[in-house]
Amino acid sequence: MATRRALVRIGLNVGLDGLLAAAAYLLARWLVGPPGNNDDLLGPWWALPWAAVALLLAGVPFKLSVQYWRFAGTQDLLALAAASVAAAAVFPVGLREGGAAMPGPSFPVAHALALIVLLAAPRLAYRLSQEGRGQAQAGAAVLLVGAGEGSDLFLRALAAEAAPPFFVMGLVSTGRAQTGRRINGQPILGGLAELPAVLARLREEGRLPGTLVVTDPALSGTSLAQVMAVAEQQGVRVASAPRITSLDPAQGAQKGLQLAPVAIEDLLNRPQVRLDREGMARLVQGRRVLVTGAGGSIGSELARQVAALGPAKLVLLDSGEFALWQIDLELGEAAPLVPREAVIADVRDEARIRDVFERARPELVFHAAALKHVPLVEANAAEGLLTNALGTRHVAEAARAAGAAAMVLISTDKAVNPTSVMGASKRLAEMFCQALDIQGRASGGMRCITVRFGNVLGSTGSVVPLFQRQLARGGPLTVTHPDMQRYFMTVREAVGLVLQASVVGTAEAERGVGAQDTSPDFQRQGGIFVLDMGEPVKISDLARNMIRLAGLRPDVDIEIRYTGLRPGEKLFEELFHGREPAVPIGHDGLLMATPRTADAAIVGRAIDEIALAARGGNIRLALALLGRQIPEFAHNAAPAPASAEGGTARA
Repeated sequence: MATRRALVRIGLNVGLDGLLAAAAYLLARWLVGPPGNNDDLLGPWWALPWAAVALLLAGVPFKLSVQYWRFAGTQDLLALAAASVAAAAVFPVGLREGGAAMPGPSFPVAHALALIVLLAAPRLAYRLSQEGRGQAQAGAAVLLVGAGEGSDLFLRALAAEAAPPFFVMGLVSTGRAQTGRRINGQPILGGLAELPAVLARLREEGRLPGTLVVTDPALSGTSLAQVMAVAEQQGVRVASAPRITSLDPAQGAQKGLQLAPVAIEDLLNRPQVRLDREGMARLVQGRRVLVTGAGGSIGSELARQVAALGPAKLVLLDSGEFALWQIDLELGEAAPLVPREAVIADVRDEARIRDVFERARPELVFHAAALKHVPLVEANAAEGLLTNALGTRHVAEAARAAGAAAMVLISTDKAVNPTSVMGASKRLAEMFCQALDIQGRASGGMRCITVRFGNVLGSTGSVVPLFQRQLARGGPLTVTHPDMQRYFMTVREAVGLVLQASVVGTAEAERGVGAQDTSPDFQRQGGIFVLDMGEPVKISDLARNMIRLAGLRPDVDIEIRYTGLRPGEKLFEELFHGREPAVPIGHDGLLMATPRTADAAIVGRAIDEIALAARGGNIRLALALLGRQIPEFAHNAAPAPASAEGGTARA
């Protein structure tokens, strides 16, 4: 049925273009003929059908007969003009072969111009009529924010809709000096600074749009937050236009033009960091790679990005069956050619970990397995110490024994001046890995790279999914303290920078054992890579923005309730200890913490003693031993009372 309908449309195009070509011949002959002499306007009887045939033949290479009049655009008009010129050149040949005289020396030019005008006019008129009818039937009124390519594509995609769901009232420019100009007939009403005045004026005129549609993908961070705040004051929601790649006018009628909610990531205002993809490929390609905690937020993203780099084999290790099954299934579909193995194992089980590593013989290990939720680790301190500290030692020693070239430890900002068991246990893990790294550099053995960063948006147990659940049930959104701040980064960005740090940290190993070590002193001494997290975000602001993104009003439609700090929490997280100031290393997005190191044997014995006390149920002794190794550990075990659900993000 669809094929038959298409053939009917093509036949209709051919017939209409043939009639228009005949009319163009008559118009051109009249234009070049002697004034007042129209006796021989038709010429030979066969000239009219020949004019139609000449156009149809000339239009074949330009696909004139398959054009959509409704979607006629610049490319279609250029093709039409080329076909008209070609037809005007072919037509005199037929006249000469038929023994007919040329109407005049200027006839080919007049004929080409007549064809262009008569063919283009009905196409443009039809498109404009469809757009006008669509606007008359349009639904919700919208105002576009952005006056560039994104708005142009959005307007063209909207025009392609049979029944447009939106009526565009105008545009607000993100640039300057554009007010008063037009894009696809739509006026630019002002810039971002004039947005409050523009909306106020439209409200006075009774034309306030229901939605602001952000079409500029570069609009983010503070500027986007200001747009949302202005929209909230006027009771207008904010949405995002579809991605530019999906705005295909030719598919608009089938797919429909749908707006998307503004992503919370767009409010972070994080600049795009250029990564060394070639270096990452050299690091991973053709090597056996093992990822612990592969079912978690960071571990699963590590597995995805590593799989895309072409490892010889990818081993996924996790203690959770369901999470491991999910990432294994996903990679089976996304990277079926990458050999992989899913292993259920607990990093606290030394014998099991050694057995897995001896069989897999990984060359590169990413250690993401950890207990990371601060209140849960406070309530289960022994499990946190055994997993985060002892588990890290098991993985590091098994990797070294198996001949791995490098191990990468995923750490957290909560390890800096820790007030929680989780943070202190991760700091102890950092210390052990730093000490091993110094040994590895000195002996040409395994490198042990530590990467520290803050919270990742959308990770399991983090604040964003919590707020989403609370929004879904109508609130309230629970935040532990009005002044609480956290660093945030997307999971994909964090993992990309972890791989970048791995490339930098293994640079000497890539040159070969025994090569001259030209890295800075602080890096040779076990420095910690720290991801540049940008500016911290207030959790209360994050909550308000998420309410706005849902089209609701903070403190009016949805309550924000403050519940008090929970055990182990701090108001402000830190990325650097006072004795380890940040040092730039010449790579965007990466900094280095000046090292504070200890002897590996001493730290290893301390971990064993802490683990022995934890397994014996003597948590007080375990924490006392932990405090001896980490003097800055100021355990905040009993802060203000807290509810079961507080709005604190975890690492």
